[in-house]
Amino acid sequence: MRLVIDGDGSPVKEEVIQLGERFRLPVLIVTSIDHYTNKEEPDFVRFIYVDKGAERADYEIVKLIAANDILITQDYGLASLALPKGARVFHQSGEEYKKETIDMLLNQRYMSAQMRKAGKKTKGPKAFTQKDREHFFAVLNDILTKECND
Repeated sequence: MRLVIDGDGSPVKEEVIQLGERFRLPVLIVTSIDHYTNKEEPDFVRFIYVDKGAERADYEIVKLIAANDILITQDYGLASLALPKGARVFHQSGEEYKKETIDMLLNQRYMSAQMRKAGKKTKGPKAFTQKDREHFFAVLNDILTKECND
């Protein structure tokens, strides 16, 4: 099992790294070269940088994701491609994407895009708060406690 992060814009990288250390799990962060960092990370953390461009990180994640990996992403499309590969997929809110509900989420995303094309305003995501960060950490900690102790 690995913890895989869709790194472009993820606000929970540090929390995932902390949990990776706690549960002795490798962490893989896939992100655009635009987000390159020289920051020293522990040996269990690996970065894969991809070229600039829409969905480049997503394609790399789909190529690398495996059954039993845990993916953290806010991208419904990426989630829909990782679920059939046997990965568990979580949003940064702590919500788990499920095969039973992903089609509804994709449809909502499509309808919102159509409304924006027609000139209508749609709500964007709420600002990510410290409370959101703590909730995500607690949810993933509980999941990993169960997964790693079975």
